[in-house]
Amino acid sequence: MDPAYLPRRAAASRFVTVRGLRYHLQTWGDATLATPERPPLVMLHGWMDVGASFQFVVDALAASEGFDRWVLAPDWRGFGLTDAPGSDSYWFPDYLGDLDALLDALVPAERFAQIDLVGHSMGGNVVMSYAGVRPQRIRRLVNLEGFGLPETQPEQAPKRLAQWLDELKAPQELKTYDSLGAVAARLQKNNPLLTPDKAAWLAPHWSRRADDGRWHILGDPAHKRVNPILYRKDEVLATWRQIAAPLLWVEGDRTDIAKWWGHRYPRADFDARLAVVPQVRRVRLADCGHMLHHDQPQALAAELAEFLK
Repeated sequence: MDPAYLPRRAAASRFVTVRGLRYHLQTWGDATLATPERPPLVMLHGWMDVGASFQFVVDALAASEGFDRWVLAPDWRGFGLTDAPGSDSYWFPDYLGDLDALLDALVPAERFAQIDLVGHSMGGNVVMSYAGVRPQRIRRLVNLEGFGLPETQPEQAPKRLAQWLDELKAPQELKTYDSLGAVAARLQKNNPLLTPDKAAWLAPHWSRRADDGRWHILGDPAHKRVNPILYRKDEVLATWRQIAAPLLWVEGDRTDIAKWWGHRYPRADFDARLAVVPQVRRVRLADCGHMLHHDQPQALAAELAEFLK
């Protein structure tokens, strides 16, 4: 396997009990680095990812800003080293509940009136909803390609519920690998823009060796089941309209949402959704796909540094 990336800032691993689950997070620095002008920076990963995934951006941000700040990046429930709830499905409101409880435990409002909040993909959708529900807690908000989902119609409900019932009867599995090198190769197959050194560094954070001697992805297979609850666009936008913090929207120039959803989710629909947020700055990074924090960490960090200062 190729030599692994060498971090500029070493992360500490920490566990905290949240809503009955043992939650894991990576932390860079500590509370002594936080000020009202540079509050705690909380970074939330996407589906099938882990908090350690932000290491490259944290390093680049430190280089860009010239000094360190306190950064926290948890693993969502059922990902990384955070407990899986043991349920057969995952529910979006639980991510909001987990985030609220994490912030109460780690950066309580009585000590830190506001935080800077960043989310990627699924995490981007969580931070948008959270910032609308708890607007007073957020100083700056960053959404990294959290597009949301295609609009649904009530007539889709019977078919969706039937699909969910069928999937409940089928065991869900994730592929396993015979070595860390194979895991790194899988990461690069998923994202051809990921460099070999970063893939080698991510592999042991993204997987672990089990008793069978094989490397298992650190994700609960139950995440693969369809959500029986339809995505309700109007309810989501009602929340987005309540966002008070300035929002930085960042996307990659190689991202094409038509490849994910076809005609079900036109780009014009997303642009109209984002327009309901009161204060938005839009940025597009070159030579970059959906995994912005892997593909262009320096360029992303430069945008973050400018926006967060």
